[in-house]
Amino acid sequence: MSQALYRKWRPQSWDEVVGQDHIVQTLRNAVRAERVAHAYLFAGPRGTGKTTTARLLAKAINCTAPSLGDRPCNQCAHCLAVTEGRYLDLIEIDAASNTSVEDVRDLRDKINFAPNEGDFKVYIVDEVHMLSTAAFNALLKTLEEPPPHAIFVLATTEVHKIPATVLSRCQRHEFRRLPLAVIVDHLRRKLQEEGLEADAGVLELVSRQATGSMRDAISLLDQLASTGGPISLARAEAVLGTAAGEAVGHVLEALIAGDVASGLTWINKALDGGADPRQFARQVVDTLRGVLLARMGNAQLLEMTPEARADIVRWAKALEIPSLLAAIRAFNKAALEGRSGWQPGLVLELAFVESAQGPAADPPPQPQSPARRPTQPPPPRPAEPEAKAATADPHAPSPVIPAGELTFPMIVGRWREVLAAARKRDPRTQALLNSCRPLGLEAGVLVLGFASDLLRDKMEKGHSLALAREALQEVFGVLVEVRSALTSGGSADGRPEAPPGPMEQDGMVATALRDLGAQVVEVKPVPPDDSP
Repeated sequence: MSQALYRKWRPQSWDEVVGQDHIVQTLRNAVRAERVAHAYLFAGPRGTGKTTTARLLAKAINCTAPSLGDRPCNQCAHCLAVTEGRYLDLIEIDAASNTSVEDVRDLRDKINFAPNEGDFKVYIVDEVHMLSTAAFNALLKTLEEPPPHAIFVLATTEVHKIPATVLSRCQRHEFRRLPLAVIVDHLRRKLQEEGLEADAGVLELVSRQATGSMRDAISLLDQLASTGGPISLARAEAVLGTAAGEAVGHVLEALIAGDVASGLTWINKALDGGADPRQFARQVVDTLRGVLLARMGNAQLLEMTPEARADIVRWAKALEIPSLLAAIRAFNKAALEGRSGWQPGLVLELAFVESAQGPAADPPPQPQSPARRPTQPPPPRPAEPEAKAATADPHAPSPVIPAGELTFPMIVGRWREVLAAARKRDPRTQALLNSCRPLGLEAGVLVLGFASDLLRDKMEKGHSLALAREALQEVFGVLVEVRSALTSGGSADGRPEAPPGPMEQDGMVATALRDLGAQVVEVKPVPPDDSP
C-alpha cells in the first residue's frame, strides 16, 4: 500500500526543511557545538514543521556520524531507526489523549531510566496545551531539572494556553506560515520528482487553500493526484470546492458598479458550478484583502501574477475604504456562518447585498434640547399653478422661483419638502436638518440654528452643507447658500419663544407638537378619579 505524500515527502535532513531557516540554523549550530538545551517549545500554525523538526533534532543528537556538522547522516543505525519509526529512545506523546496528571507522573517515573540505544532520550509532547493544569504542575520540576540524558520538545499551535512557568523553562522557537511562493516552488519540484503533471494555476490554487501550511498543501495535492492523469485547473476547482476565478472577479465588478442583480447572478453561478459557499466567501475575502492592501499603497505585498495584481490595483482605485471594510466584514462573517445556515447560499447573498448598500449610516444625531414647533400656524403657502390633467412626475423638479422672490416664510412653509429632498441624498443630512431651526434668510443666505456645538460641527464637516444646498435648490429651483449658527432658543421665524406651558411640557403632547406638527387648540381639565 502506498504512503500518503506528506509522509513520503517528510524531510529527513536539515536541508529539506522548507521555510523555517531561522530555526534550522539555530538547531544545527546547537548540535554542532554540543549545546543542545534540555527543553524546547515549538510553537506555530499546523503543518509548518514542528513535529518534523523535533524528529530531526532527535535524529541529529543520537547520530553516530564522526563529524558533528554532518548529523543527521541518515546512514547510521540510529538515523535509520528514527526514519522507520522504531527508535526506542524517541518517545512521542499526544497530549490531547494523555491529559491527566497520572499520565505525566508515569512519564516522570520512567524518565530516569537510561536510554536503550543512543545517548539521549527525546520526549516529543504534541499539542502540549491540552494538558490539564495539574499535569502542567506535575511536569514543572522535571522540565526544570531533567536527567542529563533526557530532552523535551513541546509542540503547540496555541502557545497562549501554556503557563508562564512552563514557558520560562523552555527554549522557544516560533514556526511561521510559509509564503505562497515557497509552497508553490516546493510542490513544483516534488511533482517533477514524482513524474506528475498539473496545469498552470493548480499549484497556486492549492497553495492558497493551504493558508501557509505545507502539510495541508501536500495533502490537497495528494487528493488531486488520486483523480488520475494530469491535474487540470477545472478538476482542481471542482474537487476543492472553489469557484472559478472569473466568478470572484465578476462579483467584485458588480460590487463596484452597485449592480446587485449581476452580483447575485454570479454568486449563484459559482454555487451551481459546485463551489462551496464557505470557500467562495474565503476567496472573496482574500481578494478584498488584496484590494485593501493595494488601496493603502502596499500592492508589493501581494503574491500573485502581474495580471491579477493589475486587476487588484484597478479595483482598489474604484472602491472607497469604508465600503471596502464593510464588504470584508460582511463576507468574512459569511465565511464563518456558511455551514450553519439551512440555506448556505443565503449568507453569501446577504453579504453581497449588505456590501452593495455601503457602510451603515451613523445614527441620527439627537439635539441636547429638542426644539418645539411654533405655536402659531406657519405662513400660508404661496398659490401653486393649477394642476394639469396628466399625472405629474413625482421626481420632477419644483417650479422655478425667480431669484430674489424667495422669502423666509416660503422656506419655512415647505421645510418638510426640503427634509424629504435631503433624505433622498443622505439620511444623515436629513437628520441634521431635522434637528435645527431655520432662523432667517439674509441676502440669499439661509441661517440654520443648532442647539449644540456638536450638531453644528457635524453640519459643517463633510458634505452636509452641500447636500442641504442641493435639497433647497430641488425644492425652490433657486441656489440658496446655507450657514449654520449656534442658538439657545427661538421660533422658526427668528423671534424668541415663549416659555412652554404645563401642557407643552407633557411628554406625549411635546412629541406630537415637535414631530407631527400638532397645535394645542383647547385644554380641558380632567375630573379627579374618586373611585376607591
